[in-house]
Amino acid sequence: MKYLLGYDIGSSSIKVSLLDVTTGKAVATAISPRQEMEISVPRAGWAEQSPERWWQECVNATAELKAAYGFDADLVAGIGITYQMHGLVLIDKDGKVLRPAIIWCDSRAVDLGNQAFAELGEEYCLENFLNSPGNFTASKLKWVRENEPGVYAQIHKIQLPGDYIAFKMSGRLLTTVSGLSEGVFWNFKQQAIAQELLDYYGISTDLLPEVVETFSVQGHLSAEAAQELGLTAGTPISYRAGDQPNNAFSLNVLNPGEIAATAGTSGVVYGITAAPASDPASRVNAFVHVNHTEAAPRNGVLMCMNGTGILNSWLRKMVGEMPYDEMNRRAATAPVGAEGLVFLPFGNGAERILENQPTDAELRGLNFNIHSQAHLLRAAQEGIVFALIYGMNIMRQMGVQVRTVRAGNANMFLSPVFREAFVNAGDVTLELYNTDAAQGAARGAGIGAGVYASPAEAFGGLERILTVEPTAGLREQYQTAYARWQDALSQLIPQSTTLAHV
Repeated sequence: MKYLLGYDIGSSSIKVSLLDVTTGKAVATAISPRQEMEISVPRAGWAEQSPERWWQECVNATAELKAAYGFDADLVAGIGITYQMHGLVLIDKDGKVLRPAIIWCDSRAVDLGNQAFAELGEEYCLENFLNSPGNFTASKLKWVRENEPGVYAQIHKIQLPGDYIAFKMSGRLLTTVSGLSEGVFWNFKQQAIAQELLDYYGISTDLLPEVVETFSVQGHLSAEAAQELGLTAGTPISYRAGDQPNNAFSLNVLNPGEIAATAGTSGVVYGITAAPASDPASRVNAFVHVNHTEAAPRNGVLMCMNGTGILNSWLRKMVGEMPYDEMNRRAATAPVGAEGLVFLPFGNGAERILENQPTDAELRGLNFNIHSQAHLLRAAQEGIVFALIYGMNIMRQMGVQVRTVRAGNANMFLSPVFREAFVNAGDVTLELYNTDAAQGAARGAGIGAGVYASPAEAFGGLERILTVEPTAGLREQYQTAYARWQDALSQLIPQSTTLAHV
């Protein structure tokens, strides 16, 4: 018997899954910490976490996994890592972290990215990078250069969150082309480092790590890391990918026309294209997908909505730590459209689908004589869905075909209200599968280590467990509710009225 380990480095927690190679199914999982990890907010719009904390929770989660399922660590054939995208970790020449990581929902670099977009030329950026430099990792590094020159002077290499965990495991400072693209360090047209942007920002390419293939043996578990994790030294680290490319991979979404979604801390819809595609306002972004090659290009078109599970988590605190399944049950007792109550769920940093404008969450149409806790819970779930549909419509305008969407049976997709709203407001079919990000990372490790000969072999244990289709009567009700939500958004962000209904 052989096993594969997959680590999911989230901003809320670290999850690790143990996959049985023969069956292709997870035999054990563990999450640490049990309470969500804190995000430090030194100033409004900033968001930071400790990379050392991520590593400690990897150690803790692995210990819990071993306690729950006493597997032989010598039988682990590969380790895969998936991680929160767009974060910036700074490493000095001794391998020490220089400052807290600036994570995905941090907004401090928006103005720098917008300025680069204007001065390099919007057409040039979209043609070469498929994105505005926006609030991505390259712009965050420029912010450090301008505002923390003492820290910047000590940088040996920059890392994405998953690169850092792989470094802690192997001692090797590496990244991938997919990872470079998520930071807008990649020129799609030239299939090379985005030298023009780095030159504009005054950043040396020497700060970028060596590039390795997504599916490959990228290093081996060091003796020190093996001792901390309770694993075996020499185990190959054979896959790494950002959370959204990996989520798509975990659902076997690899080819043009296939669509994946997730609704964890953030909400994402991610579609595969072969040809380069960009949104003129860079509200939706394109990255190199995990299976991209020059001979068979694969790009992932991604729309992200920051205020997804984090809104649901905030509401849970507000209603007395009610279990999520009870929140879902109560939301279902309110009618579609929550009797006019509208939630605009934009309270977790600058939203790309709103052109990175600083926007807070808003609750509109509240009537003390009508609305109950159930209405609030439903309005929040519908508001999240409607924001995702808004982004999906931008993808459609770019030529991405969004008809059938695959997702893991987890997080917000566990809610019947959320699923029903998603398929009817979006006019899509939803397929839910028995997988998650950590399992995807484990399968990726199997391909990278040569345990699986192909993705088809790696996905032998993937099973569809539920299909949800739109229904005529509900579709009209949700379309009406979505139109009301769009009207509220147009008052908050006037230029949003340019998007048509589904």
